[in-house]
Amino acid sequence: MFPIQRMRRLRRNETVRNMLQETQLSTWDLIYPLFVCAGTGIKKEISSLPGVYRFSVDQLEEEAREIAALKIPAVLLFGLPETKDAQGLCSLSPNGPVQQAIRMFKAKFPQILVITDVCLCEYTTHGHCGVLTDSGEVDNDATLSILAQQALSHAQAGADWVAPSDMMDGRIAAIRKMLDDNHFEQVAVLSYAAKFASAFYGPFREAADCAPKFGNRKTYQMNPGNALEALREVAEDIQEGADLVMVKPALAYLDVVRAVKDTFHMPTVAYHVSGEYAMVKAAARCGWLDEETVMMESLLSMKRAGADLMITYYAKEAARLLQQRRNDP
Repeated sequence: MFPIQRMRRLRRNETVRNMLQETQLSTWDLIYPLFVCAGTGIKKEISSLPGVYRFSVDQLEEEAREIAALKIPAVLLFGLPETKDAQGLCSLSPNGPVQQAIRMFKAKFPQILVITDVCLCEYTTHGHCGVLTDSGEVDNDATLSILAQQALSHAQAGADWVAPSDMMDGRIAAIRKMLDDNHFEQVAVLSYAAKFASAFYGPFREAADCAPKFGNRKTYQMNPGNALEALREVAEDIQEGADLVMVKPALAYLDVVRAVKDTFHMPTVAYHVSGEYAMVKAAARCGWLDEETVMMESLLSMKRAGADLMITYYAKEAARLLQQRRNDP
């Protein structure tokens, strides 16, 4: 017969618990999303994402300095242009907000890895992630050329990784070819490989001003009920040349994160999306939960499920806490 309290002896105090913790968080795990807008003098909090802001490039340097001080290794840039058009061609401007922000980071904070979102939804007048046909359908193949050109414009500005989030078929191959043909073989592609048509994106659509003006994105983003299809999507993107793969959202799809990691053994990223962040913020404001503890438990669950990296709006708060814990005697 096993002795009583056999398991509990190794949970007896904080020192033992910390020594035996199987999954550890580090600032190296974190990627911080940033929203960069056209104009000057802009730092505007996003109402549905407390603590998250839209920045014009001239206001971004102070934020970048804080990110560097916290030793957050990477940022993910989203752009809000001054004007939009039906095809999202404004995203190709070398003087667009994302391109300017890349150059600022590489000139002043070269230690920070710069990742850029590649998609058309922030740049189109209709808010869909691709070019539309006359009947209002998203034209997959017509979209690929613009996505590839957008990725190239980011690489030319100095981006380290490009991250296509559109979910068009064939976009990884088109982007990889465009980058290689223009001697940007060193720029990695982080594919939003399993991106689900989720209701958790609501606050992001306010932040990036990219809600579709009609219909929805269910014809190109994935059905939330389909895990096997997610593996087929990931397999296709790897075959086309993706260097890293992403599952989005994170918390509602941890089973998919684990399946992707176990199946492909590829660098795997989980996107802790806007709705997942906003729900915790709202509950904490009501006093219903301990925000700090829930934040760290959520991030830990993603890493435990197999994520190598986490994109999260909590990156700064998590980094501060991790830094504090390192400095505590």
